[in-house]
Amino acid sequence: MADLQDERPDTGHVPVGPGSLGAEDTPAAPVAGALDRAAALLAVHPVADGCNTLVWTLRQSPYHDIDTPDTGVDTDIPRLRAGGVGAQFWSLLPPSAGPHASGAADQVVSDTLDQIDVALALVRRYPDGLCLALSADDLVDARNRGRIASLLGPVSGRTLTDSLSPLRAFHTLGVRILAPGGAQWAREGLTAFGHEVVKEANRLAVLLDLAGCPPVAACRIAGASKAPAVLSNTAAAALNPHPDNVTDEVLLALRAANGLAMVTFDTARTGDSLHAVADHLDHVRAVAGPECVGLGAAFGAEPGVPRPTGLTDPSGYPRLLAELLDRGWPESDLALLTWGNALRVLRDVEFTARAAQHRRTP
Repeated sequence: MADLQDERPDTGHVPVGPGSLGAEDTPAAPVAGALDRAAALLAVHPVADGCNTLVWTLRQSPYHDIDTPDTGVDTDIPRLRAGGVGAQFWSLLPPSAGPHASGAADQVVSDTLDQIDVALALVRRYPDGLCLALSADDLVDARNRGRIASLLGPVSGRTLTDSLSPLRAFHTLGVRILAPGGAQWAREGLTAFGHEVVKEANRLAVLLDLAGCPPVAACRIAGASKAPAVLSNTAAAALNPHPDNVTDEVLLALRAANGLAMVTFDTARTGDSLHAVADHLDHVRAVAGPECVGLGAAFGAEPGVPRPTGLTDPSGYPRLLAELLDRGWPESDLALLTWGNALRVLRDVEFTARAAQHRRTP
């Protein structure tokens, strides 16, 4: 991380470093001191990004080499390193498994297994850059070895209909996150089977991702789970009433459950500038508290997906942190935002699982 600015790929995307963006592509640059402080902080507390859809993109276009700068996608290892990303949650949600999707459950299962296969192949292909993470300790170990910890998930809750076996199978394959959004058992709350899913996820140390859940269901799942839940990519509905943004009611439920709301970089949900994203981070921090806010950019797409100016790819993270420093965020809160909160949630989930295994059998 010490050579953060030296690893900037020449891709035409947002590089890191004072004065490196053209005036047409960025708001007024923060002072160099803030950028230097952001880079120094990321060297110790890298970003644990809650959402990247590169696995689906690579499944459709399998010839991208993410070890070198590639303008065909917005994510590659050089830009992840340039942005100070130390852990990445690789989404395994195919479009057929989204919260508003329709289709047979068996097709969702098949698509999900394909996604898992692509994700595992991705980690195997780049052993010097990526490292499969199955636990919180794996995150720390990967960071210490200069690798980007790779967590698999979420998988869709629609893969579970009347049996918990798929969840246990996914866990065996390395999946550590489940998204109930769109599942019949989590539409307007939790059915009896839904409660069993939550209990089994707690027993397995599988993180519950509330993205895509209606507010009522999100609050009930957060309250029913013995372990913290997360929103892997969201923004504040109070600032932008997008249907996928989080309400203050859900933010307060996450706060009560020691959960985590991870703010996305999606212009439709946040606005079209780095400053707008910072506004959403300010709001989530104010409502849920500094211990419950994180980053879930939802990068991983091919060109053409609108991104906030200054945050068009992962290398823009230091600029966002510099903006938050200029807004008065203490470095201790930024350390929680980037790394500490995600690590704490994973440790809490594992602690809950150890306790549940004494009380509950498969």
